[in-house]
Amino acid sequence: MKKSNLITKLNSKYPNLKPTDVEKIINIFFDKITKSLNIDKKIEIRGFGTFKIKTNKSRQARNPKTGSIINVLEKKSVHFKTGKILNKKINSNDN
Repeated sequence: MKKSNLITKLNSKYPNLKPTDVEKIINIFFDKITKSLNIDKKIEIRGFGTFKIKTNKSRQARNPKTGSIINVLEKKSVHFKTGKILNKKINSNDN
């Protein structure tokens, strides 16, 4: 789902809110998640899931095109683990 679709759905569910206000709320939400992850804080939304930063250590790898060994630098990635409630909803037959 695109952010614009989310704004439209939320606006239809809450018609008393202006679309610009809904967009501001969504932007603030994503901004707070991003800032927390930037400082290696774990984000837990009970029942939905947990976002956390995983650090992939630097290593040597092989370039599949040339076969030469290259150094891959350390990098961070976002890891998401679903919560129990979300997992149950995804795996139920009530879709």
